Amino acid sequence: MSKSHRGTGIRSMASRGRGKCPICGNDNIKVLYEKEIDGNKVMICKFCNANLKNKARKEAKVAAPAQAEAAPAEAAEAPAQE
Repeated sequence: MSKSHRGTGIRSMASRGRGKCPICGNDNIKVLYEKEIDGNKVMICKFCNANLKNKARKEAKVAAPAQAEAAPAEAAEAPAQE
């Protein structure tokens, strides 16, 4: 079967959703993902969106063990203070 509706969402956008990504600087690339960077909402490309998500996921993974180590120490201190 044909896929007649593929890409209909970007056909109504200016330049069919293409432009310059403010992060990587690529020209004539689809900029479809809205992100807040330095307090401004900008449209970024698929590759930069994935890169930002991967960085956030890695930072959360590193922060999770640090929080897990801090939680038992706080729990041990709580009964001693009562």
